[in-house]
Amino acid sequence: MRRNIGSLLVALAVILVLLSGSVFTVDQRQNALVFQLGEVVSVKTKPGLYFKLPLVQNVRYFDTRILTLDAAEPERFITSEKKNVLVDSYIKWRVIDPRQFYVSVGGNETRAQIRLSQTVNDGLRAEFGKRTINDVVSGHRDEIMNVIRTKADQDARKIGVQVVDVRIKRVDLPESVSENVYRRMEAERKQVANELRSTGAAEAEKIKADADKQKEVIVAKAYGDAQHVKGEGDAKAAAIYAAAYGRDPEFYAFYRSMQAYRESFKSKSDVMVLDPSADFFKYMKNPRAAGGK
Repeated sequence: MRRNIGSLLVALAVILVLLSGSVFTVDQRQNALVFQLGEVVSVKTKPGLYFKLPLVQNVRYFDTRILTLDAAEPERFITSEKKNVLVDSYIKWRVIDPRQFYVSVGGNETRAQIRLSQTVNDGLRAEFGKRTINDVVSGHRDEIMNVIRTKADQDARKIGVQVVDVRIKRVDLPESVSENVYRRMEAERKQVANELRSTGAAEAEKIKADADKQKEVIVAKAYGDAQHVKGEGDAKAAAIYAAAYGRDPEFYAFYRSMQAYRESFKSKSDVMVLDPSADFFKYMKNPRAAGGK
């Protein structure tokens, strides 16, 4: 009885081992290759539960998510102007054909990345050689990336890989070239600044001269207007004086004498030498002299 139970347990264990060795799963982030005696017999690209022959077949998984290949160091390229530039770029890629990927590079991601880097660098070298620094920095940058991505993807399909995107992160000049460029830019900016200062000074002088001219015109016009108003006032005053004189000549004479006294004796330091019998003192000697009053 015990021997039967032991045999049953051993049989169950063997069955469990065989079952575990014959079942495998593939999730949505993977593809799987089923090998039999070293040859690919099946490709599993959909997630799910699958069966294989235990001890005879084995499974190898491949990540199908988008991977990033970022250059460790910027690469040096030469533009159409024979200028060196340092380019920092990255590649987005993924495995789309696991069978071809295995056959071409043995399923080795490092080997695939080396090939992708060489392809992209060759494309960058060719495209940069056709363009100027200004083109690669801003003018045709998007066009360059699209061309390189297309060419790199065409080559990558041969190894079962898709190039999703190629991006240029930064384009720099070598340090020695950068210093020369900065010096030239600084000189150009100074020249422009000097030209602007000269233009500004000339404009300022022009505006100042125009303002002075307008000032003179305004002052002259104001003076003319003032003289005109003053003349009108003097004329009106003379008319008033004449009308007053016509009405009462003696009172007018008296009023004018009072004004003369006020103006003559306004200051204590004033000195006048006159004959006491002069008409100037007429109203001081006899206030009623007017008209015999």
